[in-house]
Amino acid sequence: MSRRSPGSMQDPHPDPASCSVGVVTDPDPIAHRLPTTLAPSTDPRSTASPIGRIPVRDVGPSVDGGELPTKSVVGEEFSITATVFREGHDAVNATVVVTDPTGTVTPLPMHCTNPGLDLWECTVSADRAGFWTYRVEGWSDPYGTWAHDAVIKIAADVDVDVMLEEGARILERAIGEVQRPAADRATLTTAIAGLRDTKQPPATRIAAGTDVGVARVLAAAPLRDHVTAGATYTWWVERQRALTGAWYEIFPRSEGAHFDDETGEWVSGTLRTAAERLPAIADMGFDVVYLTPVHPIGTTNRKGPNNTLTAGPGDPGSPYGIGSPDGGHDAIHPDLGTFDDFDAFVARARELDLEVALDLALQCSPDHPWVTEHPEWFTTRADGTIAYAENPPKKYQDIYPVNFDNDPAGIYAEVRRIVQVWIDHGVTIFRVDNPHTKPVEFWQWLIADVARSHPEIIWLAEAFTRPAMMATLGKVGFQQSYTYYAWRNGAEELQEYVEELAFDSAAYMRPSFWPTTHDILTPYMQYGGPTAWKLRAALAATLVPTYGIYAGYELIEHVARPGAEEQLDNEKYQYKDREWSRYAEGGDRAGQSLAPFLKHVNEIRRAHPSLQWLRNITFHRVDDPAMLAFSKRSGDDVIIVVANTDPHSTRESTVHLDLTALGLQAEEAFTAHDLLTDASWHWGADNYVRLGPDAEPLHIIHVRRF
Repeated sequence: MSRRSPGSMQDPHPDPASCSVGVVTDPDPIAHRLPTTLAPSTDPRSTASPIGRIPVRDVGPSVDGGELPTKSVVGEEFSITATVFREGHDAVNATVVVTDPTGTVTPLPMHCTNPGLDLWECTVSADRAGFWTYRVEGWSDPYGTWAHDAVIKIAADVDVDVMLEEGARILERAIGEVQRPAADRATLTTAIAGLRDTKQPPATRIAAGTDVGVARVLAAAPLRDHVTAGATYTWWVERQRALTGAWYEIFPRSEGAHFDDETGEWVSGTLRTAAERLPAIADMGFDVVYLTPVHPIGTTNRKGPNNTLTAGPGDPGSPYGIGSPDGGHDAIHPDLGTFDDFDAFVARARELDLEVALDLALQCSPDHPWVTEHPEWFTTRADGTIAYAENPPKKYQDIYPVNFDNDPAGIYAEVRRIVQVWIDHGVTIFRVDNPHTKPVEFWQWLIADVARSHPEIIWLAEAFTRPAMMATLGKVGFQQSYTYYAWRNGAEELQEYVEELAFDSAAYMRPSFWPTTHDILTPYMQYGGPTAWKLRAALAATLVPTYGIYAGYELIEHVARPGAEEQLDNEKYQYKDREWSRYAEGGDRAGQSLAPFLKHVNEIRRAHPSLQWLRNITFHRVDDPAMLAFSKRSGDDVIIVVANTDPHSTRESTVHLDLTALGLQAEEAFTAHDLLTDASWHWGADNYVRLGPDAEPLHIIHVRRF
């Protein structure tokens, strides 16, 4: 547990199920003492949970009212908030009580951030992974009540002796009822003596009881009356890669693929040739290499180039048409190699500090072994045929979707088995294809079951679907989710979308921003030119902590198949030899790649902790509505990004900064160091910017104080 002045104590209200998912409500501490006239009756209102002596309401974050855990990663700061109040005018206070996976309990003081609305807040973070819990306790503050009233009354010469003696007795209680260090007991003992020193004037005596040292001691270990515990919430803490990472997607068969002029046929790349690409990926600063499916591909209804229905003998088919006589989801396509080759790929990736993510696509070619061994796992139509996948008007004749309702136990067990096969061969992340077309309860079970023995495994949901489904997939276990970033291009819509992701849904869903994928090439990217490709990668890398690109992004592969928002000659249906050596130093296309730009952006991400978090973003006003400005702050590290979202024209405007959000004083000036160009300026609250195709489309600025 990390917090500015944490302490530890034995939990006075131990949780009966501290590691279970959901709310754990404490037994009613006062019901057995209620007078008969207040005992529960047949009135249906009596079935409601008791409000408690000090009401604790609206605790957040709370996922579905506490039914599901809130999520963070190790070291990630977020705020726990609650509404806490009491009757009358006596002082009230609040504490967050957190319990770590070992059972260690830590109380953390909350601060009232809006006294008029009784809103209390505390910033927390976890120092280890595992299941934690937290609850908010409201309590009456006898010292705070006395200090407030005593200062007023003694200044007005009202009840002077009584107020001074009451203060002394409260401090005696603070010594006798709360365990504290000897030095703190001495501080309170001195204050008691001062309050009762009748040789001194009242002003001196009250000063002894309200000294800053006394306040410090009681803040660290307060005297608490009428302590009322709210519900206990589960808090799931994971490793940082669940939140932060830079992904690079490849089709392994294309890495090393080439056209043989002598035979007139394509030669597939292999896992060994794909491993030769890894040093370049690592050099660009990526953390994760993501492999599309590596399994055998069926021949029945195999798709040809550009998703045509006729495949030639040399066409490899879509890797998402999984399964052939060579095997299914637990096998490797013979053209790619063997499990020894896969293990060598993973080992090389680890040498380069790259994690390996694998596509998990739970669908089958008509040639998959499951089709003959378990026909009940599919949907049979009235004419006796098995239904292929459709997303009207799209048709996927080469794919049979799995029907999870016919034999859920059998399907669940088989999927769990194949997932374990890949975990045993070094896969630590699964990118799940179309999880929204499978039952949510299946994912909840699978992710939890895998986590029991492999809590390090991360799941990314490729779910471009309705908001309720996307949110629920995150709530039941998916650590990350694809988003609609590719279609959010203007400054206003980007700000609105990121604020939703960084604040409203951050407790359960972590966004992954991809400017393009092997299925997505938006008009913005088709027609925006190199400026759009630089801008969208840099914004993805700085707006959120996890982003990814699809291989070929460096080469600005922007030509779309007519009538579709996907690339012409899509790699999903054919080999693609990008001839990387031609773009390397000394090659005939050297300098025509965005690889140096991507490397620079990733170096900036790694060097600046503020870019590695999600919930620390603040947006700032720019006069030009096409321009976007935001900042991220982590401790003393502050980054400002100003971007022109119009890739076609250079624009000039003024950006207006909230200096307090940057950790600066009002009217304070600072050095703005642009990390992309190495230029520096003196900036303040209002600053001129000029951005666009004739230079760079954005600034990534490091704030330096004079």
